[in-house]
Amino acid sequence: MWTWFHRLASPPSFYRFADRLAPWLLLLALLLLAAGSYAGLFIAPADYLQGDVFRVIYVHVPAAALSLFIYVLMSVAAAIALIWRMKLAECAIAAAAPIGASFTALALVTGMLWGKPAWGAYWVWDARLTAELVLLFLYLGVIGLNQAYADARTAARACAWLALVGVVNVPIVHYSVQWWNSLHQGSTILSLQGVMNPKISPDMLWPLLLTLSGFFLFFFAVWLRRLQNEVLLRERRARWVQELIPS
Repeated sequence: MWTWFHRLASPPSFYRFADRLAPWLLLLALLLLAAGSYAGLFIAPADYLQGDVFRVIYVHVPAAALSLFIYVLMSVAAAIALIWRMKLAECAIAAAAPIGASFTALALVTGMLWGKPAWGAYWVWDARLTAELVLLFLYLGVIGLNQAYADARTAARACAWLALVGVVNVPIVHYSVQWWNSLHQGSTILSLQGVMNPKISPDMLWPLLLTLSGFFLFFFAVWLRRLQNEVLLRERRARWVQELIPS
């Protein structure tokens, strides 16, 4: 198994692996998103308090979950890049940051649209909302650092350090509703103990699980494609890249 992982870390091997896997992930993601969206919009019953407004949950929750997951993934890649100087890990950070920023922005926007009818305001300086906004700034910081240096390795190290330092914000976002008084509701699927403890009825839950799975697979499909582009950019002078380019 370790031999397989070592080979996968090689840019040419990874490029071929991603090229085969990404289309299947994207296809499955689209199917799950289509099924989950239809079920969430037309099959799941309206909430007894919020009515049909609650249906934004089928976009908001997956986007918020991915905003945290992607940053944790970046921090793991950052540790690998700083310790073992692995080029693929450096590429992983650069490729993931714009996607993470997009999902974080989507979580904030959908949360604002949900907050207006639920709280009477688009924005309040609630602990979770503020921490999520800080998360967006951290993503933008990584993107900015990646563009600020002419040398790719120097930029990668700067991004890695910010990703590692900023990961402390992830548990603050997740547990803020338990640690402080908050208007934001608690976790929909995961309890404080980290076990499955759904707080919504099963007929509302299964469409959410479909869209959640679809969002995650969509992220991996897009991330793999962005990783391929980063690898090609950094290895553009390598012989294996030249062989990919038609003469």
